[in-house]
Amino acid sequence: MNFSQWLGFSVLIIIVYIFWRIRNLLLLLFTAVIIANALNHGVKQFQNWGIRRGYAVLISMVLLLGTLGGFFWLIVPPFAEQLPELVKLVPKGIERLILTLKEQVSYLDPEFRQALPTLENLTKQLQPLSQQIISQSLSVFYTTLGIPLSILLLLVLSLMLLANPQPYRQGFIRLFPSFYRQRVDQILVQCDEALQGWLMAILCNMTIITILSFIGLSILGIPLSLAQALLAGIFTFIPNIGPALSVIPPIAIALLEAPWKSIAVLILYILIQQLESHLLTPLLMFRQASLLPAVTLLAQLFFATIFGVLGLLLALPLAVVGQVWFKEVLIKDILDQWKPY
Repeated sequence: MNFSQWLGFSVLIIIVYIFWRIRNLLLLLFTAVIIANALNHGVKQFQNWGIRRGYAVLISMVLLLGTLGGFFWLIVPPFAEQLPELVKLVPKGIERLILTLKEQVSYLDPEFRQALPTLENLTKQLQPLSQQIISQSLSVFYTTLGIPLSILLLLVLSLMLLANPQPYRQGFIRLFPSFYRQRVDQILVQCDEALQGWLMAILCNMTIITILSFIGLSILGIPLSLAQALLAGIFTFIPNIGPALSVIPPIAIALLEAPWKSIAVLILYILIQQLESHLLTPLLMFRQASLLPAVTLLAQLFFATIFGVLGLLLALPLAVVGQVWFKEVLIKDILDQWKPY
Protein backbone atom coordinates (compact mmCIF):
# COMPACT_ATOMS: atom_id res chain seq x y z
CA MET A 1 0.00 0.00 0.00
CA ASN A 2 1.26 3.47 -0.91
CA PHE A 3 1.00 6.57 1.26
CA SER A 4 -2.38 7.71 -0.12
CA GLN A 5 -3.90 4.28 0.52
CA TRP A 6 -2.57 4.22 4.07
CA LEU A 7 -3.91 7.74 4.59
CA GLY A 8 -7.34 6.76 3.29
CA PHE A 9 -7.40 3.66 5.48
CA SER A 10 -6.37 5.70 8.53
CA VAL A 11 -9.10 8.27 7.85
CA LEU A 12 -11.64 5.44 7.55
CA ILE A 13 -10.57 4.00 10.90
CA ILE A 14 -10.85 7.43 12.54
CA ILE A 15 -14.33 7.98 11.08
CA VAL A 16 -15.51 4.57 12.31
CA TYR A 17 -14.11 5.33 15.78
CA ILE A 18 -15.85 8.73 15.89
CA PHE A 19 -19.14 7.18 14.80
CA TRP A 20 -18.79 4.57 17.54
CA ARG A 21 -18.16 7.22 20.18
CA ILE A 22 -21.21 9.25 19.13
CA ARG A 23 -23.47 6.26 18.41
CA ASN A 24 -26.03 7.38 21.00
CA LEU A 25 -26.23 10.81 19.39
CA LEU A 26 -26.69 9.17 15.99
CA LEU A 27 -29.53 7.08 17.39
CA LEU A 28 -31.10 10.26 18.77
CA LEU A 29 -30.81 11.80 15.31
CA PHE A 30 -32.43 8.74 13.73
CA THR A 31 -35.30 9.02 16.21
CA ALA A 32 -35.76 12.64 15.16
CA VAL A 33 -35.79 11.54 11.51
CA ILE A 34 -38.56 9.02 12.26
CA ILE A 35 -40.66 11.67 14.01
CA ALA A 36 -40.10 14.19 11.22
CA ASN A 37 -40.87 11.54 8.61
CA ALA A 38 -44.15 10.69 10.32
CA LEU A 39 -45.24 14.32 10.51
CA ASN A 40 -44.03 15.07 6.98
CA HIS A 41 -46.71 12.77 5.57
CA GLY A 42 -49.39 15.07 6.98
CA VAL A 43 -47.48 18.19 5.94
CA LYS A 44 -47.36 17.01 2.32
CA GLN A 45 -51.09 16.33 2.41
CA PHE A 46 -51.77 19.89 3.57
CA GLN A 47 -49.42 21.20 0.87
CA ASN A 48 -51.43 19.31 -1.75
CA TRP A 49 -54.43 21.31 -0.57
CA GLY A 50 -52.61 24.56 -1.36
CA ILE A 51 -51.34 25.40 2.14
CA ARG A 52 -47.81 26.79 2.41
CA ARG A 53 -45.29 24.48 4.08
CA GLY A 54 -44.75 26.72 7.12
CA TYR A 55 -48.45 26.77 7.91
CA ALA A 56 -48.72 23.06 7.08
CA VAL A 57 -45.99 22.28 9.63
CA LEU A 58 -47.78 24.42 12.23
CA ILE A 59 -51.12 22.70 11.60
CA SER A 60 -49.50 19.25 11.80
CA MET A 61 -47.82 20.10 15.11
CA VAL A 62 -51.10 21.44 16.54
CA LEU A 63 -52.94 18.29 15.44
CA LEU A 64 -50.21 16.09 16.93
CA LEU A 65 -50.28 17.94 20.25
CA GLY A 66 -54.08 17.84 20.25
CA THR A 67 -54.08 14.09 19.60
CA LEU A 68 -51.53 13.48 22.35
CA GLY A 69 -53.47 15.74 24.70
CA GLY A 70 -56.71 13.87 24.01
CA PHE A 71 -54.95 10.55 24.54
CA PHE A 72 -53.52 11.64 27.89
CA TRP A 73 -56.86 13.10 28.95
CA LEU A 74 -58.98 10.07 28.04
CA ILE A 75 -56.67 7.07 28.42
CA VAL A 76 -53.83 7.91 30.78
CA PRO A 77 -55.88 8.65 33.98
CA PRO A 78 -57.60 5.22 34.10
CA PHE A 79 -54.37 3.55 33.00
CA ALA A 80 -52.42 5.30 35.77
CA GLU A 81 -55.12 4.28 38.23
CA GLN A 82 -54.96 0.60 37.26
CA LEU A 83 -51.19 0.31 36.80
CA PRO A 84 -50.19 0.33 40.53
CA GLU A 85 -52.73 -2.38 41.28
CA LEU A 86 -51.44 -4.34 38.28
CA VAL A 87 -47.90 -4.10 39.64
CA LYS A 88 -49.11 -5.50 42.97
CA LEU A 89 -51.12 -8.38 41.49
CA VAL A 90 -48.63 -9.67 38.90
CA PRO A 91 -46.02 -10.93 41.46
CA LYS A 92 -48.79 -12.71 43.35
CA GLY A 93 -49.97 -14.31 40.13
CA ILE A 94 -46.45 -15.42 39.21
CA GLU A 95 -46.02 -16.94 42.68
CA ARG A 96 -49.32 -18.74 42.24
CA LEU A 97 -48.19 -19.98 38.82
CA ILE A 98 -44.97 -21.38 40.27
CA LEU A 99 -46.87 -23.15 43.05
CA THR A 100 -49.29 -24.60 40.51
CA LEU A 101 -46.42 -25.89 38.39
CA LYS A 102 -44.84 -27.50 41.44
CA GLU A 103 -48.09 -29.23 42.32
CA GLN A 104 -48.55 -30.51 38.76
CA VAL A 105 -45.06 -31.95 38.31
CA SER A 106 -44.44 -33.23 41.82
CA TYR A 107 -45.96 -36.63 41.10
CA LEU A 108 -43.63 -37.10 38.13
CA ASP A 109 -40.32 -36.12 39.68
CA PRO A 110 -40.01 -34.72 43.23
CA GLU A 111 -36.52 -33.38 42.47
CA PHE A 112 -37.88 -31.31 39.60
CA ARG A 113 -40.32 -29.66 41.99
CA GLN A 114 -37.47 -28.49 44.18
CA ALA A 115 -35.61 -27.23 41.12
CA LEU A 116 -38.40 -24.82 40.17
CA PRO A 117 -37.44 -21.28 41.21
CA THR A 118 -39.41 -19.22 43.69
CA LEU A 119 -40.50 -15.65 43.06
CA GLU A 120 -37.78 -14.42 45.40
CA ASN A 121 -35.09 -16.28 43.46
CA LEU A 122 -36.43 -14.97 40.16
CA THR A 123 -36.37 -11.42 41.50
CA LYS A 124 -32.77 -11.77 42.65
CA GLN A 125 -31.73 -13.19 39.27
CA LEU A 126 -33.56 -10.57 37.22
CA GLN A 127 -32.61 -7.53 39.31
CA PRO A 128 -29.03 -7.13 37.97
CA LEU A 129 -30.26 -7.62 34.40
CA SER A 130 -33.05 -5.07 34.81
CA GLN A 131 -30.64 -2.54 36.33
CA GLN A 132 -28.24 -3.02 33.42
CA ILE A 133 -31.00 -2.57 30.85
CA ILE A 134 -32.30 0.58 32.55
CA SER A 135 -28.83 2.10 32.80
CA GLN A 136 -28.14 1.37 29.12
CA SER A 137 -31.43 2.86 28.01
CA LEU A 138 -30.92 6.00 30.10
CA SER A 139 -27.39 6.44 28.78
CA VAL A 140 -28.83 6.98 25.30
CA PHE A 141 -30.55 10.16 26.47
CA TYR A 142 -27.87 11.43 28.81
CA THR A 143 -25.92 14.47 27.69
CA THR A 144 -23.93 16.93 29.76
CA LEU A 145 -27.19 18.64 30.75
CA GLY A 146 -29.23 15.49 31.37
CA ILE A 147 -32.38 13.85 30.09
CA PRO A 148 -34.71 16.90 29.85
CA LEU A 149 -32.38 18.71 27.46
CA SER A 150 -31.96 15.54 25.40
CA ILE A 151 -35.74 15.24 24.99
CA LEU A 152 -35.90 18.94 24.11
CA LEU A 153 -33.08 18.39 21.62
CA LEU A 154 -35.02 15.52 20.08
CA LEU A 155 -38.11 17.71 19.63
CA VAL A 156 -36.09 20.63 18.22
CA LEU A 157 -34.24 18.35 15.79
CA SER A 158 -37.52 16.85 14.62
CA LEU A 159 -39.04 20.29 14.09
CA MET A 160 -35.98 21.58 12.23
CA LEU A 161 -35.90 18.54 9.95
CA LEU A 162 -39.62 18.90 9.33
CA ALA A 163 -39.59 22.65 8.67
CA ASN A 164 -36.93 22.56 5.95
CA PRO A 165 -35.68 19.04 5.17
CA GLN A 166 -34.07 19.72 1.78
CA PRO A 167 -30.78 21.31 2.99
CA TYR A 168 -30.14 18.35 5.31
CA ARG A 169 -31.07 15.90 2.58
CA GLN A 170 -28.81 17.57 0.03
CA GLY A 171 -25.98 17.79 2.55
CA PHE A 172 -26.19 14.04 3.14
CA ILE A 173 -26.29 13.34 -0.60
CA ARG A 174 -23.16 15.45 -1.18
CA LEU A 175 -21.20 13.06 1.06
CA PHE A 176 -21.26 10.60 -1.85
CA PRO A 177 -19.34 10.80 -5.15
CA SER A 178 -20.97 13.02 -7.79
CA PHE A 179 -21.74 10.13 -10.14
CA TYR A 180 -23.73 8.34 -7.41
CA ARG A 181 -25.69 11.26 -5.92
CA GLN A 182 -28.75 10.85 -8.09
CA ARG A 183 -28.88 7.18 -7.12
CA VAL A 184 -28.60 8.09 -3.41
CA ASP A 185 -31.53 10.47 -3.82
CA GLN A 186 -33.59 7.59 -5.24
CA ILE A 187 -32.60 5.34 -2.34
CA LEU A 188 -33.59 8.03 0.18
CA VAL A 189 -37.03 8.21 -1.45
CA GLN A 190 -37.39 4.46 -0.97
CA CYS A 191 -36.25 4.75 2.66
CA ASP A 192 -38.84 7.47 3.21
CA GLU A 193 -41.60 5.29 1.76
CA ALA A 194 -40.44 2.25 3.76
CA LEU A 195 -40.40 4.20 7.04
CA GLN A 196 -43.85 5.67 6.38
CA GLY A 197 -45.22 2.23 5.54
CA TRP A 198 -43.70 0.71 8.67
CA LEU A 199 -44.95 3.52 10.91
CA MET A 200 -48.52 3.39 9.62
CA ALA A 201 -48.54 -0.39 9.91
CA ILE A 202 -47.20 -0.48 13.46
CA LEU A 203 -49.60 2.23 14.66
CA CYS A 204 -52.57 0.37 13.15
CA ASN A 205 -51.34 -2.90 14.64
CA MET A 206 -50.95 -1.36 18.09
CA THR A 207 -54.43 0.17 17.95
CA ILE A 208 -56.18 -2.99 16.75
CA ILE A 209 -54.37 -5.27 19.21
CA THR A 210 -55.18 -2.90 22.08
CA ILE A 211 -58.88 -2.92 21.16
CA LEU A 212 -59.04 -6.70 20.65
CA SER A 213 -57.15 -7.37 23.89
CA PHE A 214 -59.45 -5.06 25.85
CA ILE A 215 -62.58 -6.69 24.42
CA GLY A 216 -61.28 -10.23 25.02
CA LEU A 217 -60.07 -9.57 28.56
CA SER A 218 -63.33 -7.79 29.42
CA ILE A 219 -65.39 -10.73 28.16
CA LEU A 220 -63.28 -13.12 30.24
CA GLY A 221 -63.74 -10.89 33.28
CA ILE A 222 -60.03 -10.31 33.86
CA PRO A 223 -59.36 -7.41 36.26
CA LEU A 224 -57.51 -4.30 35.04
CA SER A 225 -58.29 -5.10 31.42
CA LEU A 226 -57.61 -1.55 30.17
CA ALA A 227 -54.09 -1.39 31.59
CA GLN A 228 -53.23 -4.86 30.28
CA ALA A 229 -54.69 -4.12 26.84
CA LEU A 230 -52.63 -0.93 26.59
CA LEU A 231 -49.51 -2.85 27.60
CA ALA A 232 -50.28 -5.43 24.90
CA GLY A 233 -50.58 -2.66 22.32
CA ILE A 234 -47.38 -0.97 23.44
CA PHE A 235 -45.42 -4.24 23.44
CA THR A 236 -46.53 -4.79 19.83
CA PHE A 237 -43.91 -2.16 18.97
CA ILE A 238 -41.28 -4.81 19.79
CA PRO A 239 -41.70 -7.83 17.46
CA ASN A 240 -41.01 -11.35 18.75
CA ILE A 241 -40.15 -10.25 22.31
CA GLY A 242 -43.05 -7.88 22.97
CA PRO A 243 -45.94 -10.34 22.52
CA ALA A 244 -44.25 -12.85 24.83
CA LEU A 245 -43.86 -10.20 27.53
CA SER A 246 -47.39 -8.85 27.14
CA VAL A 247 -49.04 -12.19 27.91
CA ILE A 248 -47.38 -12.63 31.33
CA PRO A 249 -49.41 -10.08 33.38
CA PRO A 250 -52.89 -11.20 32.21
CA ILE A 251 -52.06 -14.89 32.70
CA ALA A 252 -50.69 -14.23 36.18
CA ILE A 253 -53.73 -12.19 37.20
CA ALA A 254 -56.17 -14.64 35.59
CA LEU A 255 -54.62 -17.43 37.64
CA LEU A 256 -55.64 -15.57 40.79
CA GLU A 257 -59.24 -15.62 39.54
CA ALA A 258 -59.49 -19.18 38.21
CA PRO A 259 -57.03 -21.60 36.55
CA TRP A 260 -59.20 -22.00 33.44
CA LYS A 261 -59.09 -18.24 32.86
CA SER A 262 -55.31 -18.30 32.50
CA ILE A 263 -55.64 -20.91 29.74
CA ALA A 264 -58.38 -18.83 28.11
CA VAL A 265 -56.15 -15.74 28.22
CA LEU A 266 -53.27 -17.66 26.63
CA ILE A 267 -55.56 -18.88 23.83
CA LEU A 268 -56.91 -15.33 23.37
CA TYR A 269 -53.43 -13.83 22.99
CA ILE A 270 -52.33 -16.60 20.63
CA LEU A 271 -55.36 -15.94 18.42
CA ILE A 272 -54.70 -12.19 18.44
CA GLN A 273 -51.03 -12.67 17.55
CA GLN A 274 -51.93 -15.09 14.76
CA LEU A 275 -54.38 -12.50 13.42
CA GLU A 276 -51.67 -9.85 13.59
CA SER A 277 -49.00 -12.04 11.96
CA HIS A 278 -51.06 -13.57 9.15
CA LEU A 279 -53.63 -10.87 8.37
CA LEU A 280 -52.86 -7.41 9.73
CA THR A 281 -49.13 -7.25 9.00
CA PRO A 282 -49.35 -8.59 5.40
CA LEU A 283 -52.36 -6.36 4.71
CA LEU A 284 -50.85 -3.17 6.15
CA MET A 285 -47.28 -3.70 4.92
CA PHE A 286 -48.01 -5.00 1.43
CA ARG A 287 -46.12 -2.10 -0.19
CA GLN A 288 -42.75 -2.99 1.28
CA ALA A 289 -40.73 -6.16 1.47
CA SER A 290 -41.27 -7.73 4.87
CA LEU A 291 -38.32 -8.62 7.04
CA LEU A 292 -37.63 -12.28 7.62
CA PRO A 293 -38.34 -13.33 11.24
CA ALA A 294 -34.73 -14.40 11.80
CA VAL A 295 -33.46 -11.08 10.40
CA THR A 296 -35.82 -9.18 12.70
CA LEU A 297 -34.66 -11.12 15.76
CA LEU A 298 -30.97 -10.70 14.87
CA ALA A 299 -31.52 -6.98 14.33
CA GLN A 300 -33.14 -6.70 17.75
CA LEU A 301 -30.26 -8.50 19.44
CA PHE A 302 -27.66 -6.48 17.52
CA PHE A 303 -29.10 -3.02 18.18
CA ALA A 304 -30.07 -3.87 21.78
CA THR A 305 -26.46 -4.89 22.45
CA ILE A 306 -25.14 -1.59 21.09
CA PHE A 307 -27.79 0.90 22.22
CA GLY A 308 -29.70 -0.83 25.03
CA VAL A 309 -33.49 -0.66 25.31
CA LEU A 310 -33.86 2.23 22.85
CA GLY A 311 -31.92 0.19 20.31
CA LEU A 312 -34.37 -2.66 20.89
CA LEU A 313 -37.32 -0.31 20.34
CA LEU A 314 -35.83 1.15 17.15
CA ALA A 315 -34.44 -2.13 15.83
CA LEU A 316 -37.24 -2.61 13.31
CA PRO A 317 -37.08 0.85 11.65
CA LEU A 318 -33.29 0.59 11.60
CA ALA A 319 -33.59 -2.82 9.96
CA VAL A 320 -36.16 -1.49 7.46
CA VAL A 321 -33.81 1.32 6.38
CA GLY A 322 -30.83 -1.03 6.40
CA GLN A 323 -32.68 -3.49 4.19
CA VAL A 324 -33.36 -0.78 1.60
CA TRP A 325 -29.71 0.25 1.46
CA PHE A 326 -28.53 -3.37 1.40
CA LYS A 327 -30.86 -4.28 -1.45
CA GLU A 328 -30.28 -1.19 -3.55
CA VAL A 329 -26.54 -0.66 -3.05
CA LEU A 330 -25.01 -4.07 -2.45
CA ILE A 331 -27.41 -6.25 -4.45
CA LYS A 332 -28.53 -4.08 -7.36
CA ASP A 333 -25.62 -1.67 -7.81
CA ILE A 334 -22.70 -3.95 -7.01
CA LEU A 335 -23.44 -7.67 -7.17
CA ASP A 336 -25.98 -7.52 -10.02
CA GLN A 337 -23.58 -5.37 -12.06
CA TRP A 338 -20.55 -7.54 -11.35
CA LYS A 339 -19.25 -9.01 -14.58
CA PRO A 340 -16.30 -11.40 -14.87
CA TYR A 341 -13.35 -10.23 -16.89
